[in-house]
Order: sequence, then structure tokens, then C-alpha cells
Amino acid sequence: MNSNSKGLPPYSVLMSVYAGEKPEYLKQSIDSMINQSFQTNDFVLVCDGKLTDELEKVVSEYENKYSFFHPVRLPQNVGTGQCANIGIDKCINEYIVKMDSDDISLPERCENQIRLLYSNPALDMCGAFIKEFDTETNEFIAIKKTPKTNDEIHKYARRRNPFNNQTLVFKKSLAKRIGGYSALTRCEDYDFVVRMLNAGAKGENIQEVLVDYRVSKDNYERRQNWANTKAFISVRWKIYRMGYSNLLDFLLPCAFQMFIFIMPKSLTGKIYKKFLR
Repeated sequence: MNSNSKGLPPYSVLMSVYAGEKPEYLKQSIDSMINQSFQTNDFVLVCDGKLTDELEKVVSEYENKYSFFHPVRLPQNVGTGQCANIGIDKCINEYIVKMDSDDISLPERCENQIRLLYSNPALDMCGAFIKEFDTETNEFIAIKKTPKTNDEIHKYARRRNPFNNQTLVFKKSLAKRIGGYSALTRCEDYDFVVRMLNAGAKGENIQEVLVDYRVSKDNYERRQNWANTKAFISVRWKIYRMGYSNLLDFLLPCAFQMFIFIMPKSLTGKIYKKFLR
């Protein structure tokens, strides 16, 4: 890997977008990754099926402006997990920085994360805190914190995702070795992280906010969606069956998820803010 003037190796940005995204959110997200203090030389954007004309216009503008911006246009929707796998194959660098198409990375995000990984060759993945804000009012909601050390991450992962997916950076070689993301419609990020850890990956979370994360009422409502609840339980059953967690690690978070599913919707947001971070 070649180093730049900062003495750091290059990295690839991996993002996917689908027709339901808002063009202004996509633009803000892309801008936040392009305008990093340590700029990427490889930005892979996987378009999950046909986009709206407004979204396609945004994508084409960046494609024409930046030589390192590489859209991958898929003819039909394949889902987040398969998009990630297609994108991983297209990324040219060992370090891959994940990013959602509606969130905003702070300017120092990539430099801080790549510096951590490069200075600690034993580390295979890293994340950071996120600051949640209300999509409609831009008001601050909360900071979602994650465990710092590798031991804490492995323990935390038995019940919950130890990384904020919007902040994840990982080594391409190990991701390829475990077969990439599973073909899941939901919770594919948690499944991916656990399989990486189970394969021997070492991780760390930077104890500061590096991404601003949009939250709307849809985030709360999805937690009471049966399909989401079933996927939550299914992934934790898979983690239990692979021997990564014990029966109690499976039962407790599943019971809590069922409690969220049946509780009055008016309380979901309050419970989420108090307990789910």
C-alpha cells in the first residue's frame, strides 16, 4: 500500500443507495466523505436498482466531476448485504470505510480511523460514536456510544452490535475471507461484524463522535415492525448456533425486542433513547 503526504495508506469509501433516498441527503453524505481532511482515492457507490431521475442526476454530477468516484449501477434491487459484497469486490484498497447514504461524516473521520488502524497493524476493524439528530428539526437527540477495547467489543457483540455501522472501517482481505455479508434483508451489519470477530478479527472503537446520524419517527416504528423483530431474533439465533454467544445472550435481547414490539408506540421513542444505546 502506498502512503500519501500524511504517511497513511489509501482507503476506499463504500456506500449504497436506493430509489427511496432523498437526493439532498445523498448529496450531503457524499460531500462529507469527499471533503475529508484525508481524501479517498476510491469512492464506490452501489446503486441498488434503478434510481429516480433526481438521484441519478446527483450520482452523474459526482461521476463527471471526480475521477475517483465510481458508481456501480445494478439493474434491479438486491438488498443492502449484496450491495456491500458487490462494492467490496470493486474497492481497490485494503481499508474500506463504510458510509450510509443519508448520514454525515465529520471532516476528520477517515484520517482518525485510518491512522488508528495503520498504527495498530493487529487491528482489523474500527468504529466510533455517532451523534443522533432529528431529521426534521436538526435537534440533537443523543450520542450512541460503543465499547472501546477488543475484549469489550467481543463481549458486547454476544448481545448487540458493538459497532455503529455508519462508522465501520474494515480490512477487505478479512471480509473476503469470511465470504463478505450474508444475504439477509435485515441485521446484516450485526451478522457481518460477529462473523468477522468469530474469524479472529480484532477491533477498537474511537471514543468520540465521527458521524452525525439522522433519526426520524420511522426509526422507532421499524423497531415495532414484525419483519424487523423476526430478523432480529433470527440473527441472534444464528450467532448462538455458531457458538459465539450462550443461551442467555440469545434470550435476553430477544425478550427485550419482543417487549418493544408489543408496547404502545407512544413509548417506543422514550425507551429507545433511554435503553437502546
